[in-house]
Amino acid sequence: MPNLLRTYCRFHAAAKFNEISMTSVSAKNGSHTVTKAYRAAILHSIADPAEVVVVEASYEYFEDGLLVVENGKIVALGHAADLLGQLGADVDITEYPDALITPGFIDMHIHLPQTGMVGSYGEQLLDWLNTYTFPCEKQFADPAHAAEVSDIFLKELLRNGTTTALVFGSVHKASVEAFFTAAEKLNLRMIAGKVMMDRNAPDYLTDTAESSYIDSKALIERWHGKGRLHYAVTPRFAPTSTPEQLALAGQLLSEYPDVYLQTHISENLKEIEWVKALFPDRSGYLDVYDHFNLLGERSVFAHGVHLCDDECQRLAETGSAVAFCPTSNLFLGSGLFNLPMAEKHKLNVGLGTDVGAGTSFSILQTLNEAYKVMQLQGAKLSPFKSLYLATLGGARALRLEDKIGSLHPGNEADFLILDYHATPLLSYRLKQTKDIEETLFVLTTLGDDRAVLETYSAGQLVHQRSCSPTA
Repeated sequence: MPNLLRTYCRFHAAAKFNEISMTSVSAKNGSHTVTKAYRAAILHSIADPAEVVVVEASYEYFEDGLLVVENGKIVALGHAADLLGQLGADVDITEYPDALITPGFIDMHIHLPQTGMVGSYGEQLLDWLNTYTFPCEKQFADPAHAAEVSDIFLKELLRNGTTTALVFGSVHKASVEAFFTAAEKLNLRMIAGKVMMDRNAPDYLTDTAESSYIDSKALIERWHGKGRLHYAVTPRFAPTSTPEQLALAGQLLSEYPDVYLQTHISENLKEIEWVKALFPDRSGYLDVYDHFNLLGERSVFAHGVHLCDDECQRLAETGSAVAFCPTSNLFLGSGLFNLPMAEKHKLNVGLGTDVGAGTSFSILQTLNEAYKVMQLQGAKLSPFKSLYLATLGGARALRLEDKIGSLHPGNEADFLILDYHATPLLSYRLKQTKDIEETLFVLTTLGDDRAVLETYSAGQLVHQRSCSPTA
């Protein structure tokens, strides 16, 4: 570890910042303005690489950059040499030698109740649900269990640099109450919803069309728009909802037009055949959701591995988005997501870890798998497209690009510090890189939770890795 970084770690350890507890944080110190600056290499996406003439137009990079934060918002970004002279003498500047600042990562698809079953062996989707998922989710009827797992879950997200996630709860109202309660304490921008599931699941996990509507409505009224929290109407997937329940999900969207919709689509071939059998009057899987008015600018469909051209076009027409979940698609043997087809239709795509079918909370590791998924299809995933999917792409898919996903002044100060010396191998490898593109690729290939030195949400430090030498 370089001397400067070691000094940095000693300083913060002395300040008792090593372990960030799950306690309340505030973006403001009364009415007093709090300004802080962070100096390091800085990189963020400003456009989709698939939609610009040259890739350089898709990002901003400052080799020696400065990020200035005031009361939880970004107020300045640029070259340190240009901005340092504009800062008041009382502004606290934290320097990070050999580190990279990026926006906080956005996880577009993840399951809170599956935290305890991540890495469960050997099944494809439908058998995996019955064997592992449903018994694990049963435990969330207990509010104390839901609260315990919510804390573990959020710590894992923040440890991996994820500051926003679109989260499935369980069928139990208590699961979402617990998650939002924990997220509110940390002033996180999070989206979650109670699973709606009234058929084709164990009796101990089913609700009814009416009860799911009533419970979802109550959660919306209590939590949607509270602080930085949002609600997502959450039918698990078409096979586990009756037409009556899907109709009521659509009704909730019409009653609360600024809430989200999250569900699954076209993950597995047997699943698709099942949908055809359950909804014979519909032309396909997507048409089921379309029929019940579930497509729209705040609708996110996880997986989409087996979508066809027409379905991608329809999703794009309605402003809907897809969560690309490479790790879980590989783990369950579901197939390979066709990102080039999605790009052709200008379909909004973000990245999802899909824990617990996904085997890591790490967006960096998820991007490692995404690259391989593209390779298997004879396509390429550039490092800058990876950055886009993990940050601005997710923000655009969630219609939150005016708040998160980039480091533009005016945005909320959700960002993270990636340590170039997190592991001996990473440190050695990064010494060989020639430019930021190669550095970024190495980070998304060799990086994991250890690379995340610090995570900030609305300008507040919400995670700091224990500092230790790499060798």
